[in-house]
Amino acid sequence: MEQQALDGYKVLDFTHHIAGPYCTKLLAGLGAEVIKVEKPGEGDPSRRMGPFCKDDPHPEKSLHFLHLNTGKKSVTLNLKSSHGKKICMDLVREADLVVENFHPRVMPSLGLDYAALRAIHPRLIMTSISNFGQTGPYRDFKAMDINSFALSGTMYANGDPGREPLTYPGWTAQYWGGMNAFTATLVALYYREASGHGQYIDISIQECVGTLLENTDIRYRFAGNPHPRWGNRWAGVALWGARQCKDGWCCVVSGSTAQQWGAVVELLGEPALKNENYVTVGQRMAHCDEIEALAAPRLMELTKEEVFHRGQALGAATSPSMTAQDVFDSPQLRERGFWTRIDHPVVGSWPYPGAPVKMSETPFVFGSAPLLGQHNEDVYGRLGYGAQDRVRLREAGVI
Repeated sequence: MEQQALDGYKVLDFTHHIAGPYCTKLLAGLGAEVIKVEKPGEGDPSRRMGPFCKDDPHPEKSLHFLHLNTGKKSVTLNLKSSHGKKICMDLVREADLVVENFHPRVMPSLGLDYAALRAIHPRLIMTSISNFGQTGPYRDFKAMDINSFALSGTMYANGDPGREPLTYPGWTAQYWGGMNAFTATLVALYYREASGHGQYIDISIQECVGTLLENTDIRYRFAGNPHPRWGNRWAGVALWGARQCKDGWCCVVSGSTAQQWGAVVELLGEPALKNENYVTVGQRMAHCDEIEALAAPRLMELTKEEVFHRGQALGAATSPSMTAQDVFDSPQLRERGFWTRIDHPVVGSWPYPGAPVKMSETPFVFGSAPLLGQHNEDVYGRLGYGAQDRVRLREAGVI
């Protein structure tokens, strides 16, 4: 196997659900040894989170867990027991990084806050991910993805004019929080290598999502006008966004230059769109409804692939709005090796989404997600706990 960027580094992973596991998944993908600490008998709650492989609600078959925990090791440990805390501290002493995404009150209540861990390991880097960060009046508030978008202001700007604001699909806020945590953790590790100092990283998912606002905040602060909802008519420009076509939905961007607009006009083949009143962006914005009425029937004559390939050949930014099957069959993603096949002892061999970036010298490598407690023998054995010790610890509910 090629050398990886984080070979030799150890991560103690106290994460669960989405944001934290995504951060540590990426660390594992770069070669770090990620030891995922799970509750005995239950494990990460995402093990019980559907959908499940072949609709079998089994703790080793959650698609969320399988995707978000590739390449990690799993140990079970009761952090509320005195012996469990002792073992935890032993693990911390050997770690380079600790990542957690509990509610802010949890780690301090367990005696595992940064001050306590730094006292035994001054070079430690600890990353905490939470909905609103470790401080502030919202610190202990509950939130799901939709709340993160609503409270960041991003949701207010998303959707059709005159309709309710819309959130983003899936767990976008959680993944964005995890990506920011991953990036910040790497920077802190780089700083430690240069200075010798560890540090604490406080990630607020609300603030991470707020960085997606583009110019919304400064628009309001400097100009006093809030970001309007444009829906599929981005910035009020005609033919900019998702539109229906013959066999589904496509994306057409008329652009801001004469060349881009000309390419769209040629693609649609509608002579009336060559009207001299539609030449500039300002004119097209002023005649949005007229242009949309002329374009709609022409688009319904074209398939998604025709809009995509003909438009691109003419120099227009066009694409199909792809289904999950379209994405899996994408020749672009297959050519670049985006899908990676991973063997799992319970669910078997399946293609998984690959790394978000390609690195020529230190590539990402994703292994199988662990079974619950799969690596107790390996990890605890290195701490000096033999087979009989582990039996006693299991009987006592410690592991």
